[in-house]
Amino acid sequence: MKRRRFLQISAAAAFAGRPVHAARWQGQAFGAEIGIDIRGAETKEHDINRLRADIEMIEATFSLHRPSELTALNAKGSARPSEAMREVLDLARRVHAATAGAFDPTVQPLWQALAEGRAGADMRPKIGFEHVEINSEIRLGAGQAMTLNGIIQGYAADRIRALLIARGYRDVLVDMGEFAAIGGPFTLGVADPVAGLLGRLVLRDGQAVATSSPGALALPGGSHILGPQGQPPLWSTVTVEASSAALADAASTAFVLMDRNAIARSAKTLGLSEVHLVDFEGNYGPL
Repeated sequence: MKRRRFLQISAAAAFAGRPVHAARWQGQAFGAEIGIDIRGAETKEHDINRLRADIEMIEATFSLHRPSELTALNAKGSARPSEAMREVLDLARRVHAATAGAFDPTVQPLWQALAEGRAGADMRPKIGFEHVEINSEIRLGAGQAMTLNGIIQGYAADRIRALLIARGYRDVLVDMGEFAAIGGPFTLGVADPVAGLLGRLVLRDGQAVATSSPGALALPGGSHILGPQGQPPLWSTVTVEASSAALADAASTAFVLMDRNAIARSAKTLGLSEVHLVDFEGNYGPL
């Protein structure tokens, strides 16, 4: 079962036995088909339109699949950042520091080379988020380019949750590929692309959860989650619970590349709620 399909089933199960009002929007963002399910509250069409506009803003800022603020930055090497770009890069810098560089947006040239079937060895010297200047102007190091795909679905979930709270919604599970809860509790499944459903977790008001699985998408020669220092994935699936979906998203991406002790240290530094690990033998358990 594809992870996206499994997440939709798990989210629907959270509302089993409840009378539910629902609204659904489907479209494209982040290089994939996405959907918004608002359940557990009366939903107005203008609210859906506002959510769509917010997703379009995120796409226009961070997409690598169409012209965006990020593609312009990568092309020019410098730019004055929007508020959203600065917010995401500040969080990325925090996670980069807390994970000893395992979370690094500057893997993009390597990712692109591998996706095109090239070896990519000459791209590794360009990797290093510490060389990116983040001030009133963003400046990339020589030959650098960034991807923020390891944080943007979580950021979108946080934005949508905040918007819904501001509009009076009180019992909603936001699903943008990563989850953020308003109200609850909601029961979600923890699944691995190979082993399937392995456990369940309960998401309460103000909590968020994100999952990273290196086997969910393959590049020639390996996983789509690239070790900035060449490190291979150590876990089949990592699920992180935190107050912020963006934080959980970035942390889960990095933790795939880290051993248990390093994850524990980083989780404490970042103030995460829970970390769930699945190894390549299908063994599942909390950190």
